[in-house]
Amino acid sequence: MPGAALVDSSVMIALLRRGEDLAEWLGDRLQDIYTCGMVRVEVLRGIKNPRERDLVSSFFDVLCNVQTDNRLWEQAAVLGWELDRSGLNIPAQDIVIAACALRAGVPVMTADKHFHGIPDLAVIPFPNL
Repeated sequence: MPGAALVDSSVMIALLRRGEDLAEWLGDRLQDIYTCGMVRVEVLRGIKNPRERDLVSSFFDVLCNVQTDNRLWEQAAVLGWELDRSGLNIPAQDIVIAACALRAGVPVMTADKHFHGIPDLAVIPFPNL
């Protein structure tokens, strides 16, 4: 079992669609669960039921949250610039998530292929855990 990972919104959304309990499913697979503001926005914006949204929002509150200060935004901008120059066109939100994982020194657990081309970023593929 990996010790820690920043869980991408693609994983959380897939789990919610399957009716999984996020805390239970992720807690069975990770010792430390990281997140960032971008993942929180991507997940919470799509939840239609207010009660479910509140529950998931509370779950985010207890995760290891990577802070997004000006330094992180600059790192994300540089990473995006470098990726573009190398021919990798990755959505900006995924660049921010990758920068957060790199800052925390943890892999990204994701269902998205975008993350696989980012230098120095370890990826835990979902659902192939």
